[in-house]
Amino acid sequence: MRDVIIVTGGSRGIGAATCVRAAEAGYSVLVNYVSDTDAAADVVEQCRSVGADAAAIRGDVSDEASVVAMFDAAEVMGPLRVLVNNAGILHPQMRFDEMSVDRWRDVFEVNVIGAFLCAREAARRMSTVHGGRGGSIVNVSSAASYLGSPGEYVDYAATKAAIDTMTIGLGRELANEGVRVNAVRPGVVRTQIHASGGEPGRAERVATGVPMQRPGEPAEVAATILWLASDAASYVTATTVDCSGGR
Repeated sequence: MRDVIIVTGGSRGIGAATCVRAAEAGYSVLVNYVSDTDAAADVVEQCRSVGADAAAIRGDVSDEASVVAMFDAAEVMGPLRVLVNNAGILHPQMRFDEMSVDRWRDVFEVNVIGAFLCAREAARRMSTVHGGRGGSIVNVSSAASYLGSPGEYVDYAATKAAIDTMTIGLGRELANEGVRVNAVRPGVVRTQIHASGGEPGRAERVATGVPMQRPGEPAEVAATILWLASDAASYVTATTVDCSGGR
């Protein structure tokens, strides 16, 4: 059986590109999604078109039972080798002093608690301490973690800073247990998430401040994720790689 990769938030953007890239690399792919069944099914078909085994599973990563069910489904497909913690949300752009507690709770539940839950379940299955045969966790952070997103998404930026710190701590904790933990920090990338923030064309606007003078593409971030997950990065752990065009 082929090694299995779980990609959370795999139905669109960076997640979808990562699923397809993983299928091309020979993984069996489990596509996690929360609402868009048609989009997830399309990603599954793209993976199958290159000869990979692929399936979609609906589940909210901030819900513990859903996360456990997702990992149980992965075990049916084969040995879990990689988790890509990609699921994340943001809310409309606004000043920090206009934000509500409900907004903060929502963003932190998905972006932080969700990533923590998934990483915990991956560690329980992949760590040699638990009888696993090792593997890789790749967290999708953001350049927002060091830019801060003032006037737009300070809360989102803070959640990604938490992911950066988790990557360091968990990477070092699992380093001698066969599990590498790394992160990628995309910069401004041309995905649908900008529409969630109320500005669908944000990538093009912000790209003027990127040294490479263009937005990134989901496939470029996916390539970085798959490198971190691969044996080519076998001596890399507790590390975050910027994929931001120099920004």
